[in-house]
Amino acid sequence: MLETRMRREILEIPTATARLIENGSSDIKAAAAALQTTDPQFLISVARGSSDHVATFLKYASELLMGRAIASIGPSIASIYNKPLSLSGNACLSVSQSGKSPDIIAMVRSAQSAGALSIALTNDPASPLSEVSDHTLNIHAGSEISVAATKTFVNSAIVGIWLLAEWANDNNLRRAIHGLPEVLDKAIQSDWSPLNAALVLRNSIFCLGRGPANAMSNEAALKFKETCQIHAESYSSAEFLHGPVSIVDSGFPVIAFASQDQAEAPLAEVADALADKGAMVFATSQIVEKAIALPVVRTGHSLTDPIALIASFYAMVEQFASARGINPDAPRHLKKITETI
Repeated sequence: MLETRMRREILEIPTATARLIENGSSDIKAAAAALQTTDPQFLISVARGSSDHVATFLKYASELLMGRAIASIGPSIASIYNKPLSLSGNACLSVSQSGKSPDIIAMVRSAQSAGALSIALTNDPASPLSEVSDHTLNIHAGSEISVAATKTFVNSAIVGIWLLAEWANDNNLRRAIHGLPEVLDKAIQSDWSPLNAALVLRNSIFCLGRGPANAMSNEAALKFKETCQIHAESYSSAEFLHGPVSIVDSGFPVIAFASQDQAEAPLAEVADALADKGAMVFATSQIVEKAIALPVVRTGHSLTDPIALIASFYAMVEQFASARGINPDAPRHLKKITETI
C-alpha cells in the first residue's frame, strides 16, 4: 500500500508543532497584549469547516480559562446580508488555513469597522485575511497538500490555545504547550485500529464529546465523511441522549472523545450506557467499564489533551480510508481551498 500524502503530513505534525513553538512566540505575545489592553467582554469567531472546529475548541477554552464567551458568527451576516454587528471594544478571532475565503474576509472587515480587535490565525501571513486583520498569527504548519486538514488543524488549535495562555498569563498551560511536540509524536503512534474493525460492516458512526473535546468530536465526524465516505454525526454526549440515541442498535459504532477533566466522568457514563445497549463503543478514557478504552497520550493539561486526541484519530482515520480503497488525499467532490461568498 502506497503511503498517502495525508499520512506523510500526519507524521509531520510533531515537526510542524516544534516549528510553531520556535517561531510563533513574538506574534502571539503581541496579540495577547492587545487582548489585555482591549479587555473584551466577549469575542466572536469566524471560520468554516475544520477551522470552525478549532474555533469551537477555543470557545470552550476561553470560557473555562478566561470566563470570556466566544460566539460563532456566520460569515454570511457580512458577505450576503451586509448587516453590521455591535462589536465595539470586543474581539474577533478568525481561523482560515488559506486566508482567502471572501466571506471570512468580509466578516472580519465588518467586525474591524465596528470597532473590534481582529486577530487572524492562518497558514499564509501574506493572505488577504491578514491584510484586513490587526494581528496575524502564522500557524507555521508548512505546506499541506492533502485535501484533509491535519497538521494545519493541530497548529491552528495550538496557536489559539497559546494565545489564550498568554492572555491569561497561565504558566501551567504554557508548559503543556511547549511539551506538545514530544507528546504528539507519541500520539500519532497510538494504536486505534480496533475501531477500524468495528466500522468494516457499518457505514455510519456517532462521534461524541463534551467540553473542549467536543470540538474534536466535530472534527472526527467531518474526517470520517470526507476521507472514508462514512456517514458520521457529532454530538455532545449530553445532547445525544435527547433523541439521537434512538438510532443505536447492536453493533452500532460510537467513538467518545474525553479529556482528563470534569467532563470525563459523565461522558464515560454515557459511553458505558451505550455499550450496555449493545453498541460498539470506544472511548478515550480509562475509567469506562463497558466501553472499549482507546490508548491515549495525556499532555499534562486538560486544555491541551484534546489536541493529542485528534492527532491519534488522524493516524487511525487515514489508515481506515486507505484500507477502504479511498484516496484520502483527494476526496471526491472536494478541493483543498473552498472560497465561499
